[in-house]
Order: sequence, then C-alpha cells, then structure tokens
Amino acid sequence: MSNKEQMYQIIEARSHDPFAYLGRHKAGKSGGVVRAFLPSAEKAWVLDADGKATAMKRLHQDGLFEAKLTKVDFNETYRLRLQNHEGHSWEIDDPYRFSPVLGDMDLHLIGEGQHFEKYRLLGAHVREHEGVSGVSFAVWAPNASRVSVVGNFNHWDGREHPLRARGGSGIWELFIPGLCEGELYKFEIRTQSGDILLKVDPYAQQMEVRPATACVVHNPKQYTWGDKKWMDERRAYGPPMDKPMNIYEVHPGSWRKAGDDYLGYRDLAHQLVEYCTWMGYTHIELMPITEHPFDGSWGYQTVGYFAPTSRFGEPDDFRYFVDYCHQHGLGVFLDWVPAHFPKDSHGLARFDGTPLYEHEDPRLGEHKDWGTYIFNFGRNEVRNFLIASALFWLDKYHIDGLRVDAVASMLYLDYSREEGEWLPNQYGGRENLEAIEFLKQFNHLIHERFPGAVTMAEESTSFPMVSRPTYLGGLGFTMKWNMGWMNDTLAYMEEDPVHRSYHHGEVTFSQIYAYTENFILPFSHDEVVHGKGSMPQKMPGDDWQKFANLRTLYAYMYTHPGKTLMFQGLEFGQWSEWKDSVSLDWDQANFMPHRGLQLLVRDLNHLSRDVPALHEVDFESHGFQWIDCNDASQSTLSYIRRDKNGGAVCVILNLTPVPRYDYRLGVPEGGFYNEIMNTDAEMYGGSNMGNSGGVSSEDVAWMGQPHSVRIVVPPLSCLVLRRE
Repeated sequence: MSNKEQMYQIIEARSHDPFAYLGRHKAGKSGGVVRAFLPSAEKAWVLDADGKATAMKRLHQDGLFEAKLTKVDFNETYRLRLQNHEGHSWEIDDPYRFSPVLGDMDLHLIGEGQHFEKYRLLGAHVREHEGVSGVSFAVWAPNASRVSVVGNFNHWDGREHPLRARGGSGIWELFIPGLCEGELYKFEIRTQSGDILLKVDPYAQQMEVRPATACVVHNPKQYTWGDKKWMDERRAYGPPMDKPMNIYEVHPGSWRKAGDDYLGYRDLAHQLVEYCTWMGYTHIELMPITEHPFDGSWGYQTVGYFAPTSRFGEPDDFRYFVDYCHQHGLGVFLDWVPAHFPKDSHGLARFDGTPLYEHEDPRLGEHKDWGTYIFNFGRNEVRNFLIASALFWLDKYHIDGLRVDAVASMLYLDYSREEGEWLPNQYGGRENLEAIEFLKQFNHLIHERFPGAVTMAEESTSFPMVSRPTYLGGLGFTMKWNMGWMNDTLAYMEEDPVHRSYHHGEVTFSQIYAYTENFILPFSHDEVVHGKGSMPQKMPGDDWQKFANLRTLYAYMYTHPGKTLMFQGLEFGQWSEWKDSVSLDWDQANFMPHRGLQLLVRDLNHLSRDVPALHEVDFESHGFQWIDCNDASQSTLSYIRRDKNGGAVCVILNLTPVPRYDYRLGVPEGGFYNEIMNTDAEMYGGSNMGNSGGVSSEDVAWMGQPHSVRIVVPPLSCLVLRRE
C-alpha cells in the first residue's frame, strides 16, 4: 500500500494498522520520518532527546504532519510540540512510538481462554510504559476493520487514536502517554460493513452515572484494606458449611434512602452494618451492583462486568463498603449474572458488528422472554471474559462469594422455548454442554484460587449434583438455593389452616431430597414482586393470624436443615410489595405486629448462631430426625435437630389457629426441657401461651422416643425445646 493510501486511511479513520504509517520510520540509509495526526494543532515540531526541534510539515489540512530527519536513532525517545491557532503550545509523547503492552504469551493465553487475570491487561490501565506514565487501552474486537479510543482528551474524534491490531488474536491496543485516572473514554469501532459503533469497554472498572454511558479510567492501587484478619480467617476455615449462615438480601437502591437520593456506598455501609449486626445476620447479599443502564432491571441486565455501579459512588467507595462489613464481622456476597446480557447498543451486543459475545443463531443466542442475549459459552474468549469477571470481584474487592443468577436458563437449551425454537446438543439432548463446562470451570477456579469463598446457584430444577465437587462429576457450587422447598412451603402456608391437613405432604416432602445438595432456604425478592403480594398478604386469616403464620413460617425456616436467606423488608413484614424505586417502609417496623416479627427474626438469627444443633449439620441426614411427621389431622410437625456431638433441640410446629393443650411430644432424653423459642410470645405479637419457660420429661415412650413431655402448643406457633 502506498504512503498516500495509508495517509487517507488515517485521515478517514479506516486504518487497521496505524503504526505502519504513524510514528517514527526509517527513510534512506540513516534518515527517518516522523508522522503524526494532530487535528488540534496549527503547527508541530519533533523534539529529540536533547530538546532539538525539527519543524513538521502539514501533509493534509485535517492535521496530518510529517518531519523528515537526516539521522535517526531508534533507541532515543522523542516528543512532539504542538501549537494551536491561538499561539498556545504544549508538548506530548507520541503514542505511536511505543511498543505493545501485551506480550505474545498474553495473547496466546487469551486466545486459549486461559488468561484468568485478563482484567489486568484488557480495558484501561494507568501504568508506566517504557519510562513514561500514561494509560494503556486494549479491547477484543476480532471482526472490526478499525478500533479507536475516544474521549475528552481527543474531542471524541475517532481519527486521533486508532489502536494497533495484534495479529490474529482479535486484540487491539494502544498506550497513550500523559493520560491519567478519571479520563472518560469509549471505543469507536468501524465494522467490516463500514458502520461506526460507539461501545463501552467490556473491561471498564468504572463508568459514568446513568444515563451517561462513558467509561472512566480507574486506578485501583490507591485503596488501603483493613480486613486482613477477616481474609486470613476465611482462607483458614474455608466455606461456612458447619457454621451459621443467615443471609440478608439487599437491593442497595431501595433498602433505605437519603431523602429522594440513594445512600452512597459509605453511608450504606455504616447503616446496613449497624442494622445487620443488631439483627444477627452473618452475611449481606447484594443484588447485582455490576453497572447497568436501567434501574428497573435491578442490575440483572449488566453492561459493566468489572465495574460497580456509579449510582452509589466510586469503586473505592464500594471497596470501603466491603472492608467495613468485614471489619465488623459480616461477609459480603454479590449477585452475578453470566446467563445473559442486554441489547443496549453501547454494550456487549453485536460488539464489533457481529455476534461476538452472543450466539449468532437466535435459537441459541436470545432470551425472548427477557429481551436479552445469551453468552456463547463455547467460545474461549467469552468463557474467559466471564471467569475473569468472577475472579475479579474476589480479587480486587475481597468479595466472599457469588450467587449465580438464572442457572437453570444456562443448563437447558430448551429453557422457556417452544418446540422448534431450540437446537439440541451434539448428542440430541437438551442440556447445554458448553454452559455446563463453563460452570464447572468457574467453580473449580473460584475454589482453587480463593479458599473459603462461596458460590451459590439459583437453580430451580432437579439437575443433579449442582453443589457437588467437579472431581465427582458435579457442577462444583458450594451451595444451591432450595427453590422446591420455598415453593412448596409458601404454597402450603397460603392455604387456609382448615385445608392444610390435605396438603401436609408439602411441608414434609423436603426431607426426601434435603441432603442431595447443600441447600440454602431462600425467601428472596422474587417472592414479593410482580403481583405475588408481600409476605403478610400471602398469609390467610385476619391480621393477627397473618403475622402468627409468618412467625411460624420463619421459625420453620430457621429450624429446617439448610442455611437461610431473607430479603429486605421480609423481616418486619412490610405490608406492600417491594418496589425498587422507593425506600422500605421503615416506619412500620416501629409498631406491632411488624415490630414483633422483626424482634422474632432477630432472635431466630441469634438462636441459630448460638445453638450448634441449628447450624452444624445442615447438609447430612444425621443432623435431622422426625419425631412426628404424620399428624396431618392436627397439622403439627415435630423433629429433632442435632449438632456434631449429638446435642439436640426439639422443634414442634402448630400450623392451625387451634391451641393444643396437654400435647404429648416424644423427646430423646429425660430431664428438664427449656423453652428457648416460642413464636407466640407477647413480645413478638403473640397470645403469650406457652409452658412457663420449660417442662420436665416423663418416662413415657412416645413417637418412637424413649421419653416424652406434656406441653401446651400455642396456635400458629413454633416451639424450640432444649434439655438442660
């Protein structure tokens, strides 16, 4: 290609190899030439290492300059001096004199899908390169004909800073000296058909506050962490399988507001930690805080997989949030969404003009119900992108674990599709083999690189071995949400008590499969939106019965094997459905019966933390034993929970509004049994029936147990008894 053709490619922003023309090049035996595209300059000079200036000739009116040098030492640096039409002059380092930042091994690993710290290279990074401070930019766009970085620093002009294509890797990169943290930028991509796309950086670590969509250059090296003790203990003790885990699910934009504004990450940290510590929760799970353009998506339609949303502050503010939680004994989980991504034009969709991150075939690449694209899990670079995102949050933000959203939609090719709308796998089945391998690799790497971290699957089917190790053939998740338990239990509790005897199996069925997975029992945001009603609205009866039902339901959850998760507002029984645009109605928590329910949840949290039998053996059958699961006529349930040493508590639930007097309950040992929980206590809003704090056993075998107690079981209540 002639110099003239190359010149016009630069001027018209069509060059895929700007370094072939711009920068310093040999000319003759010892001479050389320096070319630069400087549309903001009226005049320009080349300055050698000694500061000697050589005037540059304007080759084109749009701002292309050239200087011919009689002698060139390619080991010497040089700079450019620019002068605008007003006579103001300044100096810059020429971006086109620098060698690449990414090495050949980096490109090789990226191509293989094995570069799990890609976030250190791709995107925008403040760094010193060849002795000069600046920002390196790199992006994967294999089908683009030209890629430029644009921002305030070049007047958003895609002609000024075209990137260099790194061979067949699909990576484009450029180091721009003199740039620093805080610069706004995007990538301008010219497609093979000539269309111009303006895209956010998939690896951006900070973005503007919506509705603005530019990326922000972020330097993550400035924050000083104070959570060493927490991190050391997490690595030493591993996942909390035999420890209490009571998770509080939070939507940061609606938990509490400061007037009409959101709480920032730092204010949220202080208020949320104080509340969760008082309530006795062990972990906070945040609904997705990865950057997203639409508030109403609640973060589940992500654009920035490496950027905490700017709605609540800057990246270091979010680091402060996690750090503050850790220093006060609270773990932090993130909701993470690898199942799909939105079609917003500035995001990942058709990133380089082609289906790059998504499947080309809509039968594989689209969620029509959600209006989103599905990741192409079979493509090395896409799989690597997602795994790097997961590792990034644990590495750079000290996150304690990830809850993976919509796993069922990833596992099945026919998920939410009619006949003819999906393609079977290579064996003719409905399983998405590529997504399954991705999930296994994701879990293996998380557990290998971050001991003690937790991965949780929101998986609503009976897919086998979701929370079993990959080396045994499982998907490798630490735990799985027990959606079956949640659906069956709510369906039962929504029945009028007079009909519950006909549905008794719905609350006993969970023990058939309770130990096939490591289960979390969830009452999440999904249960109180989209017309499903709030938790009090779901319960039958008058107001007193509604809250008595809720108290019993929550006590059942906390005494059932499994870790627990409760969404914000459920703990005090907010009357209205959750709305993401308004704060929780905290005033309700000041008055009965809401206050009583909140105090009950607080005491249940502390009880499950203090009583080993309620948390040590959640995932094995020897931690649970039925006392009586067959009393459907009276709608009662009773069972024993045991700790590692055999220490036991006895639980009995009365799921009708009829008190049970002189009820004989089998117990495993003789002695005095303290009533350590009674959901009918007056302080919780109950009728204050009970057993005066405890009862002595009798040597009367009952219900398969060698001893028994005669107790009063209050209406719509749960009692927990522990032998002294």
